Amino acid sequence: MTPALNVAHLSHHYGSHQALNNITFDVAEGCLFGLLGPNGSGKTTLFRLLATLLPVQHGTVTIGGFDLKSQPADIRRRLGVTFQSPALDSRLSVVENLQCHGRIYGLHGAELKQRIDQLLSDFDLSDRRRSLVGDLSGGLRRRVELAKGLLHFPSLLLLDEPSTGLDPAARRQFWDLIGRQRSGMTVIVTTHLMEEAEGCEQLLLLDKGRIVAEGSPTDLQTSLHGERLTLRTSDNAGLRSQVEALLQCEGRTIGDRLCFRVNNAATALQQVMSQFGQQVLSAEVARPTLEDVFLEKTGRDFSVDNEDQETA
Repeated sequence: MTPALNVAHLSHHYGSHQALNNITFDVAEGCLFGLLGPNGSGKTTLFRLLATLLPVQHGTVTIGGFDLKSQPADIRRRLGVTFQSPALDSRLSVVENLQCHGRIYGLHGAELKQRIDQLLSDFDLSDRRRSLVGDLSGGLRRRVELAKGLLHFPSLLLLDEPSTGLDPAARRQFWDLIGRQRSGMTVIVTTHLMEEAEGCEQLLLLDKGRIVAEGSPTDLQTSLHGERLTLRTSDNAGLRSQVEALLQCEGRTIGDRLCFRVNNAATALQQVMSQFGQQVLSAEVARPTLEDVFLEKTGRDFSVDNEDQETA
């Protein structure tokens, strides 16, 4: 079966800065595929390339059998895109925004009206159809953004940090909407949220423009052996070597924490507390997470303090 997306030996530069470095991967039709990475990982550049906003410099990108270099117009007709930054006209009503977008994609008359009515109903927006977008809450605006991206029945939906700024309840509602609308559609989402990434069927972990891991969230997590013991102590620098000797494993200092990978974290914690309990401020025992996978592959913590600086 032809993949919905094929990326082969893709590289991209901004002057002397290499944002993507020879990456290759496929996305199967109908897959919910996540691009996960911290600042500067390359996920924003990759998203912009897939959305046809940047030219392909090196390598190839094929979407639905169409080549991004030579057939961008054919690809755009098949794409639905929801950007991280708002792409709605706040001065227009909900229905006016959807009408304008539908006409761009060749929808008119009864067909356009029926599609808008259907999406407004599906997204619980029927009573807001005449409301100005600028008067809506962040969660409602996000629903309108998604409805706009789905209006023309895209075969591939691109979502860039789609739940940014939403509270947990609105985030769950947003993903419920996507789940009900997928119906075989391929969805590619960029995210820095582990909860969202764990909901994807396949993941690509990016760091500094390279692929560091690929697979289902479960496969990535189970690829790491043992469990994680995380400690905050009153003297991390002084205690690290002593805890390493006690547990007979190497630790890592991440921010204000000491992290150890052990076979049985609960038993290890008991050992640590029996000898250094007075100096332990807090402790956490956990099975491997996607953040642990990133740490194992890169030796660095997964930091998302700022927006991507890939064009800097």
